[in-house]
Amino acid sequence: MMRKLQLHGFNNLTKTLSFNIYDIAYAQKAAHRREYIEYIDEVYNADRLTDILNDVANIIGANILNTARQDYDPQGASVTIMISEEAVASELLSNTKAPGPLPEAVVSHLDKSHITVHTYPESHPDHGISTFRVDIDVSTCGRVSPLKALNYLIHTFESDIVILDYRVRGFTRDVRGRKHFIDHRIDSIQDFLSRDTREQYQMIDVNVYQENMFHTKMMLKDIDLDDYLFGIGTEALSDAEQHKIRTQVRKEMLEMFYGRNMSRGSSKRQLDP
Repeated sequence: MMRKLQLHGFNNLTKTLSFNIYDIAYAQKAAHRREYIEYIDEVYNADRLTDILNDVANIIGANILNTARQDYDPQGASVTIMISEEAVASELLSNTKAPGPLPEAVVSHLDKSHITVHTYPESHPDHGISTFRVDIDVSTCGRVSPLKALNYLIHTFESDIVILDYRVRGFTRDVRGRKHFIDHRIDSIQDFLSRDTREQYQMIDVNVYQENMFHTKMMLKDIDLDDYLFGIGTEALSDAEQHKIRTQVRKEMLEMFYGRNMSRGSSKRQLDP
């Protein structure tokens, strides 16, 4: 176990966890694709996203200072929450006859921490594939760790593909004046995932330890086609149609996972997880 540091003053390390989460669906008809976008836009509107980020703040032990939310036309939503490491002191909230706090006293509670989320529903014009992307940033300063929110966010959005980046910036000093560029042990983002989550996903790590940069890609291993069909069920499809759609869905997942377009031949060799 890493020995607890004795710090000189405030912990100035900034820890940022960034997610790209993708949910994939197959909507055969143009009307179904429109309905999928409308469904996603309703289920993950600004109010719902605010509730999710409030849960994240509770999980990581942060205090909410301010919330801004916005739904967009024709689709998508954004929410930003300012958070602090510690609760605002009760004397700052009282109605007693006394001077208010000085600016530096207020800033000390902000800790330069925030949680943001943006959504991007979209669909392919011809092939029936629709996707829903969620971008999330959890940035904390001080003792609060964004890594505690990993499992909750992955399961909340029923993620097919997850791209994770974790970065520790800045430094803090101990009581002897020595700089510390990270204050906790980490070998991989995977260390902070539950066992059942790790078993559900194929994962790749690209880490730069000397820069305190950690990158993990996750792709769901098993495909239950009924979970991906929108506006139709497998009972209405022939075996050949099911195979074709499953191949399309898997190809879409592989392209997101590897970050490049794949030819029919190259993707076919990797379609079976």
